[in-house]
Amino acid sequence: MAYSELIKDFGRIRSYLRSFYVYGFQHRDDFTQKSARSYDNERRRIESWLGKYLSFRQDENGRRIFLSVDSRQVPENPLYRAFKTKSFTSWDIALHFYLLEILQEAGKAGSLSITGIMNRLMDMLWNLADEDYPDESTVRKKLKEYAGLGLIVQKKQGREIRYAIPEESFSPEGWQEALAFFTEAAPLGVIGSFLQDRLRERADFFRFKHHYILNALDSEIVFEALRAIHEKRFVTFNAGDHTVTARPLRLYTGTQTGRQYLLIESRKRQRLSFQRIDLIEKIAAGDPCPEDPELEERLAFFSSHVWGVSGGNVDTLHHLEMVVAVGPDESFIVKRLLREKRSGTVEKVDDTHWRFSADVYNPMEMMPWIRSYTGRITELKCSLPWVVTRFYRDFTTLARMYGVDRNYDV
Repeated sequence: MAYSELIKDFGRIRSYLRSFYVYGFQHRDDFTQKSARSYDNERRRIESWLGKYLSFRQDENGRRIFLSVDSRQVPENPLYRAFKTKSFTSWDIALHFYLLEILQEAGKAGSLSITGIMNRLMDMLWNLADEDYPDESTVRKKLKEYAGLGLIVQKKQGREIRYAIPEESFSPEGWQEALAFFTEAAPLGVIGSFLQDRLRERADFFRFKHHYILNALDSEIVFEALRAIHEKRFVTFNAGDHTVTARPLRLYTGTQTGRQYLLIESRKRQRLSFQRIDLIEKIAAGDPCPEDPELEERLAFFSSHVWGVSGGNVDTLHHLEMVVAVGPDESFIVKRLLREKRSGTVEKVDDTHWRFSADVYNPMEMMPWIRSYTGRITELKCSLPWVVTRFYRDFTTLARMYGVDRNYDV
């Protein structure tokens, strides 16, 4: 197969980009999904888009390719470039200009029907052989696609559909700062990247300490999931060796890891759970979801008792309490408790102690946060005794690592 920079199947290039960025230690022989030639073609594609970010290490087994990106030096997510290399037919690109020019010329004269558009198009293509003309069906599909994208408007007059350029066109010039932030921070920032391409000059506004650029590769999956949520449809997706059909409900993004998760309700078991977006390979919208008047109430209850992305046993809640010492001039500790808690309550015990309490599905997810109050915790209780035992056992192990022979008992 001859090498081409353009791609049809984004799923395959997504897999290679993730391997180079996340793993970065694999040799050419480790990529066993396709042939060695397919690997070479995909590597050359990535090299043509991201050449200055692509590096390698040489060892006794060969060359290891990896992507190296310093977020302090990169104002824009470079992985968006992969979406701007989709393959197209000759008429895809030609009709883009012909149709927009025809409708632009109509201007104030009004809208055009498909017959009027085809007549004008034939006048423009008079020197082509008859068999080279795009047929009416192809033009209709392109007009429908552009209407869906908002590039043109279509309205029905009597029995015919008429097309026109929108009266007001969006100019990104006055939205440069908002576009720059949206592009790098939003789940579908690739949309902002395409809009930024229309700017005469790109201004450099932001740098991000924690820049989760890999989420760019999940944009197609996120788009289909959000569209299914909006249209209230089931989705079917592949995750590893499993095929799942479920109702998509919400999109979550982890502030610590940057990972994106889709909250779903299983179609068969009607159980809420989270699915990592980056582990979804293919997703498609399916049948409309039946009306469920209790869904919002059930979803609100679930969201108020989940701490991370583990639902655990959704039929059982576990109670956890933590009392922390707060000095007279340490109101910032109380503010931190109130700001960082994802559920539960904070209440004053006395002048120097405050209690945090919550009912959650999986209290072990709270451990990293609870450990951050080391030195202030005066009491820790949980309806699962082994959680507290684990907490103090970990500190005993840590103390011995530092040569402190002390037991931290419950």
